[in-house]
Amino acid sequence: MDLDAVGGAATGGLVSAAVSRPAGQAGQPHAVCADCGTETLGRFCHNCGNPSHVHRTLRHLAEEVLHGVMHFDGRTWRTLPLLVFRPGRLTREWVEGKRARYVSPLALFLFTVFVMFLVLSYAPAGSVAGLQGAKTDVANALSQRQATIAGLEKGLASVPPERRGELADTLQRAKSDLAASIEDAKDLGEADALVGGDWKTKLAVEAKAGRLKFDLGDKALNEKVRHKLENPDLAIYKLQQTFYKFSFLLVPISIPFVALLFLWKRGVTLYDHGVFILYSLTFMSVLAMAVTVASRPGGGVGSSLADLLVFAAPAHMFFQLKGAYGLKVWGAAWRTLVLLVFCAVALTLFILAVIMLGLG
Repeated sequence: MDLDAVGGAATGGLVSAAVSRPAGQAGQPHAVCADCGTETLGRFCHNCGNPSHVHRTLRHLAEEVLHGVMHFDGRTWRTLPLLVFRPGRLTREWVEGKRARYVSPLALFLFTVFVMFLVLSYAPAGSVAGLQGAKTDVANALSQRQATIAGLEKGLASVPPERRGELADTLQRAKSDLAASIEDAKDLGEADALVGGDWKTKLAVEAKAGRLKFDLGDKALNEKVRHKLENPDLAIYKLQQTFYKFSFLLVPISIPFVALLFLWKRGVTLYDHGVFILYSLTFMSVLAMAVTVASRPGGGVGSSLADLLVFAAPAHMFFQLKGAYGLKVWGAAWRTLVLLVFCAVALTLFILAVIMLGLG
């Protein structure tokens, strides 16, 4: 069985199932449905659902292209702000059936994952730029501290005895700072090897020589993965494609964990958990893109903003749990903490599945 084809077909099927017919807008009216011939009374044919207005403009053609991807109409601008600032309300209203005004959680999730991969594809360039800036800063710090130590050592021989103790303490602190800068330079050297691509060469050499040891529970699978790692670039590409094609697996993997948090709560179904997970995963994808964009400029501002955005994940979980399930503050708080642990477990299972599907 071709697992890549299965993943692509499944993703395509989910997209087609999530995207509905385009909404009718002002255009050329027809008293009779152009599709089935039934007399129409409103914006849609009550027999087949076809819009009762015919559009023949380039503007509407562009709207249909966007709409065919993810309902890109007024509902998008109602859904996205709620997804970010009122996720609990968005989840609750969709579950309660108030769906005409919002984008389908499945369509929004699949489209966001697709856009996320486009954005993350530019991340390495930003990482390299930030790394080069950090290397320059460390090199400057090394030069300055070496010059400071040289000056202190020279002055130590000429100062009066009563000041030598104070100057010796200053010299010792300067040497400690220099040692810290040397350690930073070593760490940056290792990071440079990773970002620069040296790790791929080393991985390929180790895999070809048979020195790469791991155990996935099956000898044939181990050998197949080792063979794939002989070409790291191709292996990474296949993993990325597999991650995208099978991203929907995060939903069935996560549902049991969320269900464990509400075993004793009546009126909550697995469907509710599925909607909660889809909207939550969509926000996490948007957050990943925001962190990537914030990290690209480099420097203190970009790094601080990226660190701040990371705290948005648990905060978003808290407010979504509280609003979607009608919880009190304490009930939402402890569930958020447990859910963070469950997320780590679910993500680990998903990554293992991606590795086995992509490389196995």
